[in-house]
Amino acid sequence: MRPNDCLTGEELTPDQLHELLERAAWLKRDPHSSNVLHRRTVALIFQRHSTRTRVSFEAGIVELGGHPMVLRTEDTQLARGESIRDTAYVLSRNVAAIGIRTGPDELVRELAEHATVPVINMLTAAHHPCQAFADLLTLRETFGELEGLKLAYVGDGNNVARSLAIIGALAGVRVSVAAPDGYQLEPVAGAELTWDPYEAVRDANAVYTDVWVSMNDSPETAQARRDALAPYQLSDELLAAAAPGAIALHCLPAHPGEEISEAVLYGERQRIWDQAENRRHAQKALLELLCG
Repeated sequence: MRPNDCLTGEELTPDQLHELLERAAWLKRDPHSSNVLHRRTVALIFQRHSTRTRVSFEAGIVELGGHPMVLRTEDTQLARGESIRDTAYVLSRNVAAIGIRTGPDELVRELAEHATVPVINMLTAAHHPCQAFADLLTLRETFGELEGLKLAYVGDGNNVARSLAIIGALAGVRVSVAAPDGYQLEPVAGAELTWDPYEAVRDANAVYTDVWVSMNDSPETAQARRDALAPYQLSDELLAAAAPGAIALHCLPAHPGEEISEAVLYGERQRIWDQAENRRHAQKALLELLCG
């Protein structure tokens, strides 16, 4: 039975995740081979700024034969106090699926509770499953099999780190997260947690990082975050401590000189731009799974 929604990625079984990645690889080879959304519309609600998510979902939906309906909060009655429940009722009568990029996870859960079409979490404060699907596709392309690989995440234990830990476990990927006190993930089944970035990257096939400072951080908070996370930069030195042939990953946008060095960001061992492209292919496979 296919899942109704994708809110955290835990809705998928290991077999479904394997099939999603297989299908994503096929759709990357032949982007116009599926017409699953022919003459159908997908609503994309953006309450947070976006480059990769918006571009990849819009382009992918068009390639699947559909129409992406981009809805910014200020363009809808959500900006004037209409409930997410009423929004779910209205959208469900007009579209084949709903994607939402927002802050509170509770809002996405409420949307899914009341919608009668699939709901996709395009990013929340706690989860970023679509990014993790693309990351696993990138690992699969690089190493062939996912089972037994190790991925090390260094820096802020945020939504990306959490989704990597959750969805990586479904794929048989060991995930180790290195973060300082106050920035570490809560215990997640299957994830190895440490404060030492060099311990995390030992024997890792991929080393991953994300930004340290978000647009919502005050100048004082931003500087405190930079100070605490400075030892966790993804540098050539740190990458060299990983397994031979290890690759560097980053979900972007990047701030070279902070969470990642410019040499690694644009170097020969990164697969960061493949990751960005793979968002489109993985999300197309997810839309097929949910809407097919």
